[in-house]
Amino acid sequence: MNWDQALAELEADLGRRAVAEKTVKAYRADIRQLRAWAEPRGLGPAGLDVKWLRRYLAGLSEQGQASTSVARKLASIRSLLRVLVELGECPSNPAELLSAPKKSQHLPDVHKPAAMAEMLDAIPANGPLDLRDRAMFELSYGCGLRAEEIVDLDTDSVDFDSEQLRVHGKGDKTRVVPVGEHACQALTVYLERARPTLSADAQSALFVSKSGRRLNTSDVRRRLRLRQPTHPHALRHSYATHLLEGGADLRAIQELLGHASISTTQVYTRVDSARLRTAYARAHPRA
Repeated sequence: MNWDQALAELEADLGRRAVAEKTVKAYRADIRQLRAWAEPRGLGPAGLDVKWLRRYLAGLSEQGQASTSVARKLASIRSLLRVLVELGECPSNPAELLSAPKKSQHLPDVHKPAAMAEMLDAIPANGPLDLRDRAMFELSYGCGLRAEEIVDLDTDSVDFDSEQLRVHGKGDKTRVVPVGEHACQALTVYLERARPTLSADAQSALFVSKSGRRLNTSDVRRRLRLRQPTHPHALRHSYATHLLEGGADLRAIQELLGHASISTTQVYTRVDSARLRTAYARAHPRA
């Protein structure tokens, strides 16, 4: 089986398993990158063994690729070779013998509550774009949203009566999260005074550009950099950390963030521990 056939079989398998399109695109790009490396060495998909795969992954790390990227590429290769094993093209899956690189223990960027309030309150109310940005970032911080989740929101995603937001997250999973008073107020002003002037048609998107199209994630990042030298995920990290500092249960934070595993949420306990260690070192006479 050549590379084109193997990739087609992988995409068919991912389609049968209803894998998210974003993941399919990532796996497709990963396998094409592997192909570009393997073909000059005379390797087809079935010719990959542990030695070659280890050499390939080591090369990615030497190029400075993040451990998370290398781990995903290994997952892509495992999926490809699993399909080939099922089709009888390979006797076994050599990628199963390799361990994914350990994720770095880099702690997420977190802004203090006062800094978040100052940033949000500093957004003026001079025009439709300002009102949109205020609503967008109040909602992002107030609900712990990913950039992709912000742009996927529709006007009917918000239930003002119950003060809840329906969020379409990773893995095509939908969760419902509470919306705070500040975010509700900012959304109400935006929907009444700004969105009608931005959207010339009946688009369902909640947040739209000045030409009326749905925003994309690069729009969100760019608009946030205009307000503060930060990124949308820092607002999400701040949301989770402030909940934890306020006494919220880790399982509740997991559900609010839409994490599939509690281990992903536990990074915020390290953030809180770091804060406590700093306070201890500064305050205790025997620290």
